[in-house]
This record gives sequence, C-alpha cells and structure tokens, in this order.
Amino acid sequence: MELHQVRYFLAVASTLNFTRAAEQCNVTQPALTKGVQKLEQELGGQLIYRERQLTQLTDLGKEVLPMLERTLASAEAVRRRAQEFKRKEVAPLRIGLAPSISASLVLDPIVEIAKFVPGLHVELREGVAEKLVDLLLEGEINAAMVGDVQDMPARIDGWTLFEERYVAVLAPTHQLANRPSIGIDDLRDTILLDRAGCDVAPKIKQTYFPKEPPHLGHCSAHEIHLQHMAAAGFGVMLAPEHMPRLPALKTIPLEGDQVSREVRLLAVQGRRYSPALDAFVKVARLRDWSTDLPHRGVPHAKLAQGAGRAG
Repeated sequence: MELHQVRYFLAVASTLNFTRAAEQCNVTQPALTKGVQKLEQELGGQLIYRERQLTQLTDLGKEVLPMLERTLASAEAVRRRAQEFKRKEVAPLRIGLAPSISASLVLDPIVEIAKFVPGLHVELREGVAEKLVDLLLEGEINAAMVGDVQDMPARIDGWTLFEERYVAVLAPTHQLANRPSIGIDDLRDTILLDRAGCDVAPKIKQTYFPKEPPHLGHCSAHEIHLQHMAAAGFGVMLAPEHMPRLPALKTIPLEGDQVSREVRLLAVQGRRYSPALDAFVKVARLRDWSTDLPHRGVPHAKLAQGAGRAG
C-alpha cells in the first residue's frame, strides 16, 4: 500500500468526483484512477462505485475510510516531525524514572535547560530500575533516575544526585499518627503495606526485621494504590520522603533515620550525548537538591565527591 494511493482514495472520498480529486492531488485523472485501482487490488475489493453522475463509496470503502484517514494523518505527522528534527526544531529527551521517584523532581532541571535548548521535547517513562537500565542500553531512553540497582552493567555511567530518607506514610487516624517519630518496636507491631519492587526492601529488612519478618498487609506495585489503602487505614507504608502523597496522608520520621537511599542519574557510557541530554546531565549533577529534600538533600558542593560510576 502506497501513501499516494491512500491520498488519492481519500481525495475521491471527500469530493466524490475523480476530476476534482485529481486536481486536489495535483495529478492527472488517469494517474489518480490507476492509483485507486491498485489500492483496490491490494485490499481485494472495490472501494468506489464509478458512476458518471453518482460516484459513491462501497461498503468496503466506507469501512476502511477512517483507518486510511488515520494512516495518512500519522504518516504526515511523522514526516513533519522528521523535518522539524532535521531543522533542529525538536530536541527529544527521554527520561526514565523509577516508580518511587517523582516527576516533580525533574521539572526544575527541565525548565532550566529549556531556556537554552530550543525545541526541547521531553518524554517521561516509568519503570523498575532494572528495566530502565535495559531501556538505556537499547536506546529507548536517554537517561534514568533510579534508586538502588543490583548488578549495574559496565556500560552504564552513574552519578549520585542526592540521598533521601525513608519515612512512615499513614492515615491521620492511625494509632501511630500522633507520634513525633516511629521506632523499631512500633514497626514490628504494625501492619506494613507491601511496596512490590521497593529498591531498599533488603535494607529495611536488615535494619528493622533481622530476626522476624514484618507483618505485611496488602501489596501493590503501584504507589497510588497503596496510598489509597493507607488512607483507608489498612496499614503503614515505608516510602521515600519526597514521594508525592495523597493530601489525606501524613508522614512521620523513623527514629534515627536508619534507612535511606541514594538517587542516581544514569546514562550510557561512551554514547554520544545530544545537546538536550548533555544539558540535562550537567544541570542535574550541579543542582542543589537540598531545596527539594530539606532533610536529606545533599548540597551540590558534595556532589563532586559522590560523582562517579554507580556501584
């Protein structure tokens, strides 16, 4: 199926006149007729009743018309985007975010680089850290922000951006909700909501439950689902402090802030950076994240010490 054949058919469908359709497509009428005939041969049926004064779509023509309209629209959109890209009017930047890392954290860096990267077009994708690493290597995303990652491939570069603590997230009506902080004994007597895929789950287990497993309640890989369950009083979540939460929930520090994680920026080693990616990496590494994470954000002066490959 050729796009010009689709265009010829759509022109006939809109004008119901081969002469006007040919004029609209800027081709001769025989050429337009031949193109429509080839399309009909490929689709295996007549699309248009050819009557001198009453040209009409067949049932097959009516059936495929919307799909062919979408096909042509999509092709034209691709062509426009390619032309914009060639003219450097579009600067794509695809960023992967681990589920517990809020998109709000990358908004300020994006606003900053948009000032000097014309045509910046950002796409955010969410996935578990290991999946994001795969997407990086496959070129599906340009950069990723993740927490702890096991078995980092040698081809991945990583930089520590900040450290954040974990806190208890719970309903205001929960029996622990009025505590200034929550201790180990409280956690061991409390039902915890199970955040499937939590990157610091081994640290939590080692720190708070080295001998006996926690009392786990409901489980989900989606933060928002668990938050609704926490708001309904089904249990307590242990989550990164910056994680956006429902207004109905409150957070309480864990005594001693014994569990935290490093959030890292990842990119593929040795791969040529686009201007958008280069700007994002530089802005993210130089940013003072303590403005977003007042309790544990690492001042950018310390980032140079932490910069290096993710381990």
